[in-house]
Order: sequence, then C-alpha cells, then structure tokens
Amino acid sequence: MKPKDLDMFRQMLEAELVLLLAKSQNTVVELLSTSSDGEPDPLDRATIELHRNDMYRIRSRESRLIKKIKSSLNAIEEGTYGICEDCEEPISVARLKARPVTSYCIACKSRREAYERVIGQ
Repeated sequence: MKPKDLDMFRQMLEAELVLLLAKSQNTVVELLSTSSDGEPDPLDRATIELHRNDMYRIRSRESRLIKKIKSSLNAIEEGTYGICEDCEEPISVARLKARPVTSYCIACKSRREAYERVIGQ
C-alpha cells in the first residue's frame, strides 16, 4: 500500500476514534445527570429506562468499534494494515475505504460469513 493511502487511513481512523470517544464521554455525563428515580409517573420512568437501554446498546457497539479502530491503527504502525488475516493477501483499497477497520479481504470474509451461517451463529 502506498504511504499516501496509509496516511489517509490513519487520519480517517483517528478522526473516527476522537468522535466515538467524545460520544462516549457525553453519554457518561448524560447518564449520570438523569435519573428515573425522581419521576413519579411509571410511564416517564419506563421511557427514561428505554432511552438508557438504547444508549447503552449503541455505545456498546461503538465500544467494539473503538477496539477495532485501535487495532487498525496498531496494524498501521506495525506495517500489517491492509493485509488479510486469513490469506495474507492485500485487501483492496476500495474495501478499506468502505470498511477501514476490516482485517479480511472480500473472499475470506464471505467464506467466514458462509461458515457462520452454516453453524448457526
């Protein structure tokens, strides 16, 4: 991969990481500042709890994405970014632009997904 492309991906990943970390910080502040205990109406409490659960699920997914971003940034530093973990062939730049945190080429990812469907995951 060209150094120019690696720099572009590093910048994309770092920008996404900053954004996700800021969101998680805001979520913590928001969760600490809202409480359903003071709401007398059971429907209001239920609404607040549903909102909290939704935020938790979203942030949980984002937490996994943060780990993938950090792993991708580490791979850039190690010189292994853009190399498929299964077949060790280069991952296309187009695929990396679509999914910068991927660690599998299209063929290997398709094979893995087919296997997961067969075993029922």
